[in-house]
Amino acid sequence: MRAPIVVVNFKVYETSSINALRVAKAIEKVSDEYGIKVIIAVPATMIATISSQVSLPVFAQHVDGDPVGPHTGSIIPELIKDAGASGTLINHSERRMRLDHIADVLERLRLLNLESILCVDRKELVAPAALMSPDAVLVEPPELIGSGNSVSRARPEVITESIKLVKSNPNVSLIVGAGITNYDDVSKAFQLGADGVGAASAVMKSPSPEKVVGEFLRAVRDQGSRP
Repeated sequence: MRAPIVVVNFKVYETSSINALRVAKAIEKVSDEYGIKVIIAVPATMIATISSQVSLPVFAQHVDGDPVGPHTGSIIPELIKDAGASGTLINHSERRMRLDHIADVLERLRLLNLESILCVDRKELVAPAALMSPDAVLVEPPELIGSGNSVSRARPEVITESIKLVKSNPNVSLIVGAGITNYDDVSKAFQLGADGVGAASAVMKSPSPEKVVGEFLRAVRDQGSRP
């Protein structure tokens, strides 16, 4: 997973596939304008609809570690691939997983050629998470999620220390999230050395999601143009 990485988690702010698709297409348009791909993580029930109509990488928000078989209600890696997903979030702070299930899911995702973003809620977990070889580790202090007070402003040490820790596996990218709201938040995160940023409420609760994402992408572009 190559930098720069921008992830927008739809969570369940939209319960209508029609409305969620409208947001996805608006994000796709601004993504195309800047030439920077945006990963969108959508509810499992919307993966097929959205992935068939936008060129953006569509991720699941969660997968279960159950094997194929008698597991009613499980959303397993094989199902999200069939629906058209290109990857998934794992162990988000709002959807924690057992360690053995994380390990099993990561192995199956690799076999299925699906990408993985493994979420952790503190910098101390970045190194062990990276050693499990996901494509990226996303570190998000849970107390800042949805707060509008970004990790890059409120807790910059989380980023700088996580960058050192993620080097336990140099093939793993570092994404930072929680409270990412505007140009300055994104710009600061990249200045501090992050490979990417993740956001949710700032985009999904905005009356113009594409304008917020455009601001993020402008910050990414401006960082890349600096010597």
